[in-house]
Amino acid sequence: MLNKFLSLLFLGLAVSTAWLTSSTILTRQDVQQNKVNPTKPTKPPNHPKPSNITGPGNATIKHDYGYKNFVYFANWDIYQRSYNPQQIPVSEVTHVLYAFWNLSPNGSVYNSDTYADLTKQFATDKPDGYSNNLYGSLKQLYILKKRNRHLKTLMTVGGWTYSSNFAAAASTESSRAKFASDVVSFVRDLGFDGVDIDWEYPSDDTQAGNFVLLLAEVRQQLDKYAETNAPGYHFLLTVACSAGPVNYKKLHLAKMNEYVDNWNLMAYDYSGSWDKYVGHDANLYPSSSNKLSTPYNTHDAISDYLKAGVSASKIVLGIPLYGRAFVGTAGLGQPFQSIGSGTTENGIWDFKALPKAGAVEKIDRETVSSYSYDASTQTLISYDNVEIVKQKVKYLQSNGLGGAMFWEASGDKSGSESLIGSAANALGTLDTKENLLLYPASKYRNLADGMPGEDNMEMSMLERRSLMSATEELAEIEQDVEHA
Repeated sequence: MLNKFLSLLFLGLAVSTAWLTSSTILTRQDVQQNKVNPTKPTKPPNHPKPSNITGPGNATIKHDYGYKNFVYFANWDIYQRSYNPQQIPVSEVTHVLYAFWNLSPNGSVYNSDTYADLTKQFATDKPDGYSNNLYGSLKQLYILKKRNRHLKTLMTVGGWTYSSNFAAAASTESSRAKFASDVVSFVRDLGFDGVDIDWEYPSDDTQAGNFVLLLAEVRQQLDKYAETNAPGYHFLLTVACSAGPVNYKKLHLAKMNEYVDNWNLMAYDYSGSWDKYVGHDANLYPSSSNKLSTPYNTHDAISDYLKAGVSASKIVLGIPLYGRAFVGTAGLGQPFQSIGSGTTENGIWDFKALPKAGAVEKIDRETVSSYSYDASTQTLISYDNVEIVKQKVKYLQSNGLGGAMFWEASGDKSGSESLIGSAANALGTLDTKENLLLYPASKYRNLADGMPGEDNMEMSMLERRSLMSATEELAEIEQDVEHA
């Protein structure tokens, strides 16, 4: 009987551990730094696979939990755009990247908008008399996690606007430790499943080396936190990365790959107000007949990442939920006069507003891209439509990539015209690995308690066991022994 009891006790502990394991654009006013000197690429014949082709990109990739479908949610969306976390199509999304946190030169990390993140009260919020509760968009994000156990959330630090202090923050051992410690505190207090680092961009070899050291420190501190607070759970560490060679060729990609779970490839902003000629925003391949229209392309960027030692299965292909406009132009590869107006920023239109009335939508099959053109106003807008997203999914699947990523949620359409939904359907099996719900050390009482009253499903036996005291769990195991 004693042996049977010990066996069941060991099994119970193992099961508990197993549950924990299973359990503008941006605000860019100047995106010139995301560009490279214009090149004249030669189009690969027959759209081949990226030319890694002795490294990880040549392997058959097994996705144990399914493909990833990432989406960024910007904390400013709740204002002019009137887009709240509750509107994220969570059934079609595997990871929400919540943007952005700012940082100081000494490595400290802090909220860029405490009202949006922490204190805004939505109509469904019901204060319970406690002063140390979490509200804002981050409470809503945790509730989405609780109701959709496949949904993982990550905090994003940096972005175009908040990257100026990364170089200093990554430059010393103490500032890197401070950065990692603050990130872990936010993960603990706000119920995240990991962190996404968006440094735009390391400018030299020293900064690139410090980026590796920063990632190593964050990885070490996330793992240390997990050992004590979530045994067996792997907190995610991802980076938002450029598709411009002038940026990614400075990075120590193979060394970074040792610490990074996913590379969120920003495969957009290939052309815009900084250019002399109209180009595609997010073309997959270069054009052989109209080279001025494709100063950059996604295929070459992915090939370079793979050649440098990045794992194909870690690359998540970024897709824009917006279009870039060019006014006073005869078409692709031609000069333009201005970028015109936009949804909330000049020259940038949400996908849900496209194509504009009077414009004709066209597909460029050679480059795998789409755009609209209004001859009466001589306005061309480059953006991805449903057909192009499906083609990009085929591409990423055929090359063993990890999934898709979208910037950003508020720009999408709904129903059959949704790009996020179209990608989810085309990907097929999505990542079903469960998120983490237990953050008992959170400084926010309601999150530490698991947001009581916010369930729309019964808590499983394993989840209830994880919240029981050691004495109660032992008593239940003893009952199991008696009936064994």
